[in-house]
Amino acid sequence: MTEESRPQSKSRSKRWRRIAWRVVVALAAVGMITVLVLYASGRSALGDAPEGERLERMVASPNWSDGRFRNRLPQTEPFVGALREVLRSSDDATPEEAVAFVRVEPARFAAPPEGGLRVTWLGHSIMLLELDGVVVLTDPVWGPRASPWTWLGPTRWYEPLIDLEDLPPIDAVVISHDHYDHLDYSTFETIKDWPTTFIAPLGVGAHLEAWGVPSERIIELDWWERYELGAVEIVSTPARHASGRQLLDRDRTLWAGYAFRGPAHSAFFSGDTGMFPEIDEIGSQLGPFDLTMIEVGAYAQAWPDWHMGPEQALDAHERVGGTVFLPVHWGLFNLSTHGWTEPIERVLVGAATRNIQALALRPGESYELGVPVEIERWWPDRPWRDASEYPIEATGLPRSVPP
Repeated sequence: MTEESRPQSKSRSKRWRRIAWRVVVALAAVGMITVLVLYASGRSALGDAPEGERLERMVASPNWSDGRFRNRLPQTEPFVGALREVLRSSDDATPEEAVAFVRVEPARFAAPPEGGLRVTWLGHSIMLLELDGVVVLTDPVWGPRASPWTWLGPTRWYEPLIDLEDLPPIDAVVISHDHYDHLDYSTFETIKDWPTTFIAPLGVGAHLEAWGVPSERIIELDWWERYELGAVEIVSTPARHASGRQLLDRDRTLWAGYAFRGPAHSAFFSGDTGMFPEIDEIGSQLGPFDLTMIEVGAYAQAWPDWHMGPEQALDAHERVGGTVFLPVHWGLFNLSTHGWTEPIERVLVGAATRNIQALALRPGESYELGVPVEIERWWPDRPWRDASEYPIEATGLPRSVPP
């Protein structure tokens, strides 16, 4: 290289560095603007952070440590294997045809259940539970998506099966945790003024208050705490999951299941959870249960400690002393990579093997205790993997606790 060419080469190198730097700055600016637009458009749905006395109570919880809530048994993080799961996602993760739901008519609730217990499954973890004279609505999601936005995120497969104003009088709205498929801002825009009690895990009340729910109507419970609702005792039970509605609030609110114990009947709702040792303690202290409502969907081998999967859900049903098993947390959103019919197929196989009375309700159908129910295959015949092909086994369980 001649003496004359060296300055020209240095000049070109500087020019390319300037161009590259401008490109990086432009991309960063676009990314920042995108984040700001997303944040602004979904700000109300994000909820609010706990503070004051609410935060003091959270920090005093035995389940709080180093700035957030903790599972008694840690979870494996899903991020390493998540991409692999996405790449082998089922072609049937979302229905191609209309789901065979049942429209719920208000007249169905004109009279209380003769047997004292009735549950109406509205898809996913949305249940209307009537138990010993008390009416409870769990994890109500009437919005179009499990997302802070109406235009982005998992979309529901069918419209709400009953209008909110057509529901019977609700004694309590019970929330398991603050993920978007369980806590929906657009729904609370409608129900915030209901003359009812809102029961939620520690910290979740901050979201409800931000959305206009009166503070005196909010009951926040730590694990094993109880609330009397008429003749029914509602007990918050441990679960193995997580919480959060944005990037920086992971596990800043608690997650839970619930036991409903009336003078004549009882029911258990797992909330979202992987298998965990305290399931036996729930059975020994609060069981047996006439009805269990346990999550069976949105599982994957990349996150085996976050959701049970069908076989472990049947384990949980047996270990809490359940009589009738209602599989929930499926049939409304695509939140994983398995085929949408796979959870119920595996439930029925496992239930038959164990001689468990499992329900396979259509979305919108009711089950009343003591009324015979036959399994009707209302879903299409699609490929699915059984437990031997694709087992879901939680990690870290003591040897005395079978997976």
